[in-house]
Amino acid sequence: MADKPYPPQPVLSVSDLNRMAREVLERSFPLFWVSGEISNLTRAASGHWYFSLKDERAQVRCVMFKSRNAYLDWVPREGDHVEARALVTLYEARGDFQLTIEALQKAGLGALFEAFERLKKRLDQEGLFDPTRKRPLPALPRRIGIVTSPDAAALRDVLTTLRRRMPSIPVIIYPTPVQGRGAAEKIAAAIRIAGDRAECDVLIVCRGGGSMEDLWQFNEEIVARAIAASLIPVVSGVGHETDFTIADFAADLRAPTPTAAAEMVAPERAALMHRLAQWQLQLRRRIDNLLNQRTQQLDYLSRRLLSPLQQVAQRKGQIDQLALRLKMGMTRQLSQRQQQVAQLEQNLLHLNPRAVLERGYAFVQTESGKIVRDSAALHPDQNLQLSFARGQAQARVTAVKP
Repeated sequence: MADKPYPPQPVLSVSDLNRMAREVLERSFPLFWVSGEISNLTRAASGHWYFSLKDERAQVRCVMFKSRNAYLDWVPREGDHVEARALVTLYEARGDFQLTIEALQKAGLGALFEAFERLKKRLDQEGLFDPTRKRPLPALPRRIGIVTSPDAAALRDVLTTLRRRMPSIPVIIYPTPVQGRGAAEKIAAAIRIAGDRAECDVLIVCRGGGSMEDLWQFNEEIVARAIAASLIPVVSGVGHETDFTIADFAADLRAPTPTAAAEMVAPERAALMHRLAQWQLQLRRRIDNLLNQRTQQLDYLSRRLLSPLQQVAQRKGQIDQLALRLKMGMTRQLSQRQQQVAQLEQNLLHLNPRAVLERGYAFVQTESGKIVRDSAALHPDQNLQLSFARGQAQARVTAVKP
């Protein structure tokens, strides 16, 4: 029996095959992390990095394009153990299976990041990072303290910046290692010493940039608690702008770099002098305006001011008027009083019993001086006194008639 012929099938080109294989790989493997040792590292003129990741049993080719490796703050070396965030792909031109690296870090950093996040969350829940605990920095500190290594390049940058901005402010350095075994305890001790001495108004805790391992001393809990417990406001200036440490969250203010920390704590002398000049100008203008106003008031008052001679003449005229008014008033009052006296005198004349006596009448009084108005009050032989208009007489009652 003869073999049946195979049904016709499409024939793929090598390019189509590689393209299809690449598409299958990229769909099947999402972005993931892979660890291994770097070997065969090549840095091309284009800026791309080519290397292999290997372990004890296998290896895979990798490429990290310039647009991605530019974000690294460290340069990998042959033999480094790394962790890479990668996409599986196929280099179609050669049919090579490879990884496109999106991010690269030294092996073990993943565990460090986890430890960082755990400590950050715990201290945050305790309220160590509460914004209400943050203290404002003094506007013009009398002394500035620096906690760092005396040999650190960051110290030179900070001192240069402080001298440039405000050379008159004294600086006290609290030396401490910022890297290596036991550095965290020494950093915390230096912060406590600065607080106990109370020599400074503000404290800078700083060091230059480095890898996460280099900066890890500032992620230790002992350093964070020393910063939070400091009686002096603390500015953290650790690493580069993209670096964040636990010390940054515990500090009263986080600076992106040590130099920026110096700029934050020290006012700029030139700016202060400019501000002072502006205040002087404003003060001078206000004084000039006030003097002008007072001068105008003096001019106005001077026009109303009379000379002593004018004042004397004016007062004399006033006195003459008052004297005239007094004289006229006295004359008027005297005339009124004279009229009143004359009227009273006339009234007295009408009421004066002497006037009645002039008409021939007489007063009859008892010996006791009581006026007799009724004959019934008399009795015979009673002595009486008679008063006339002129003179008096004694009489005796001989008879009483009703």
